[in-house]
Amino acid sequence: MKSYLEFERDIKDLDEELEKLKDPFNKEGLSEVETDKISNIQSQIDEKLKVSYSNLNEWQITQVARHEERPKAKFFIDALFTNFINLSGDRRFAEDSAVISGFAMFEGRSVLVIGQEKGEDLDSRLKRNFGMMKPEGYRKCIRLMKVADKFNIPILSFIDTPGAYPGIGAEQRGQAEAIASSIDCCMSLKVPIISVIIGEGGSGGAIALASANKVLMLENSIYSVISPEGCASILWRDPSKSIEAAKAMKLTANELLKMNIVDEIIQEPTGGAHRDKTQIVSTVENALKRNLEEFKSYSREEIFEQRKQKFLNIGKETSFTALSGKTNIFLDKKNFIPFLKEKFLKKKIFILIFFLLFLFFIFYLIN
Repeated sequence: MKSYLEFERDIKDLDEELEKLKDPFNKEGLSEVETDKISNIQSQIDEKLKVSYSNLNEWQITQVARHEERPKAKFFIDALFTNFINLSGDRRFAEDSAVISGFAMFEGRSVLVIGQEKGEDLDSRLKRNFGMMKPEGYRKCIRLMKVADKFNIPILSFIDTPGAYPGIGAEQRGQAEAIASSIDCCMSLKVPIISVIIGEGGSGGAIALASANKVLMLENSIYSVISPEGCASILWRDPSKSIEAAKAMKLTANELLKMNIVDEIIQEPTGGAHRDKTQIVSTVENALKRNLEEFKSYSREEIFEQRKQKFLNIGKETSFTALSGKTNIFLDKKNFIPFLKEKFLKKKIFILIFFLLFLFFIFYLIN
C-alpha cells in the first residue's frame, strides 16, 4: 500500500482511481475508452507531481526525506555493489544494527561501504533503532575505516539518520567521544571518502560519517545540526513551529550547496526517489563513479589535503560584510585602519557632540 504526504492528497485520489481502472478482477478486459482514460489520468498524475515537487517548501522537503518508502542504505548497497561482505562489531562492546558496513566491489575495485539503515517495516526499524547509531556503531566504523586506509581502499558512506542515539546507555559508553573520534578518523585518512546523504542527515550522528572529500546530497534530502521539531522546541518552546524552524535552518540541498557545505546535488525522479527506485540507483551510481574517478590521479597526501581544505573553507570569507559592503575588511590588515579612519571622519560631528556631552557629564559630577 502506497504512503502519501499531506500535499499529495490530489495525487492519492488520482492513483486510487487509476488502480481501480487497472484492476483485472473488476474488468473482463480494458476497452479502448478505458485505455484512453488510464493514459489521461496518468498524465494528470505526472503533471501534478511535477508541479508539486518543483515548489516544495523546506518542511515539505523534510517530509519527503523521511518518507517511509524512500530507498534506504540497504537498498542502495544491494543494488550498487557486488560481493558485499558484512562485518560486525567494534571489538569492545557489541554489534550495532543501525549501521551496515563491510567491503564490496564497485566497478571492478574494492570499496568500504558504510550505510546508516533505518529499516523498512516496524520489526526492522526496531532492530535498526530507526537509524540512530550507538557508540559501538561509530567504533565499528572507525575500525573498518582504518583497515581501508591501510590497504588504500576508497570509502563510500550512505547517510540517513535523525541523529545519534541519545539513550542513557549510549551516553554511559561515551557517545560524544565516539562521534568525535569518528570525525577525527575521517579527517585523518588518506583514501577518498565519498558520502551520499540519501534521507535525513541529522546532527553529529551524520557528520561523524560525512566528514568526506565529497559530500553528495539527494535533491529531497536534508542535512542539519538538529531536527526542525527540536529546533522549534528550543527556540520557541513550541514544536508546532517546525515549519518556521525548517525555513530558518537552511537544511535543504540547494541552500547547503550555496554555502559549500555539500559538493553536489543528485537529482531525483519526479515525485521523489521513492517513485522510481531504478532511476535513482542509476543516478547515484553515475555520481559515485564520477567522483571516485576524480581522485584516481591524487596521491594519498593530496587526498588528505583536499579534505582538510574543504572543511577549513566552509564559512570562510563571509563574515563582517554588513558594515562595509565588502569582503575581508576585518580580515585584511592593510584595509582595516583606513576603513576605521574613513568611517570616523565621516562622522566627526557625532564624535564632537559625544565628547562635549562627556565633558558636561564630568563637570556635573564634580559639582
